[in-house]
Amino acid sequence: MFEWLQHDFMLQALVACSAMALLLAYLGIHVVGRGIVFVDLGLGQISSMGVAYALYAGKDPVFWSMLFTLVGAAVFSALRVEDERLRLEAVIGIFYAVSSALTVLLIARTPHGDSDIQDVLFGNVLAQDPGAVRSMLIVFALVAAVHLLLGRRFFALTYRKGSGSGAAPGDHLMNFVFYLLLAFAIVFAIRAGGVIPVFAFLIIPPVGALVFARRTWVVVVLALGLSLVATFFGLHLSYVEDLPAGASIVAMLGLGGLVAGAWALVRRFRRPGRAAAALLLLGLAGGLAPRPAQAQGSADPAGVAAE
Repeated sequence: MFEWLQHDFMLQALVACSAMALLLAYLGIHVVGRGIVFVDLGLGQISSMGVAYALYAGKDPVFWSMLFTLVGAAVFSALRVEDERLRLEAVIGIFYAVSSALTVLLIARTPHGDSDIQDVLFGNVLAQDPGAVRSMLIVFALVAAVHLLLGRRFFALTYRKGSGSGAAPGDHLMNFVFYLLLAFAIVFAIRAGGVIPVFAFLIIPPVGALVFARRTWVVVVLALGLSLVATFFGLHLSYVEDLPAGASIVAMLGLGGLVAGAWALVRRFRRPGRAAAALLLLGLAGGLAPRPAQAQGSADPAGVAAE
């Protein structure tokens, strides 16, 4: 049933995607808790702009992606909005929109514009160089080690920002360190997985976990579990149906999000009759949804789901 696990390139993709799933889902708990969803999307797009510039100028994509992202992280951590009519998310949204436009303009001037845009959006995790995967795992391990050491302080800062409490001494420094670690994780994750899967890993598992639990450790376990399950079956779907791996994983994450949404909807209907009606509506919606056409055959190892 899972014959794709016999292929080395699929096992490497599973290791890389599992590492992204674990770290990004954990970081996403802080992102969602702080209400800075646009920050990770903005950093991801700024990182992509660095890659686009490197492709346009013929320079090292890793260096320029890192440089762009670190500058973006420093700017985002220092942003303060004093006008009560404005929100920080709106300002970061401007960065996201402008960097997205510049990314497209730069890639449009490269020799392989269309394929480059596809790689920036969804990555090409099935064709990653083993050295690049090792580098990503090392960076992820370092980021995880810092969070292991400073986890309590990061969560305390997240709770204060989420509740709107005043800043404590040292919060600005810890906030910058958090953004710096997030930037490192995003740069290397986008290099393998692309912008859309990275954003999905950061947002969908934490939101789904928060629907089911309130205790922090339970939320962490559920978010990591949802990420790993979606990663495994996303790669399985990609191999069996000859589909792009990044998009398949995002689709599985979306399915998990739908389950969480259904649970939240059912909880709103306390009476049995209303709960049954809600489930019936969801079932009808699923039955009416268009289904993808069956693939003619499994992907071959040389050209599986090239994104």
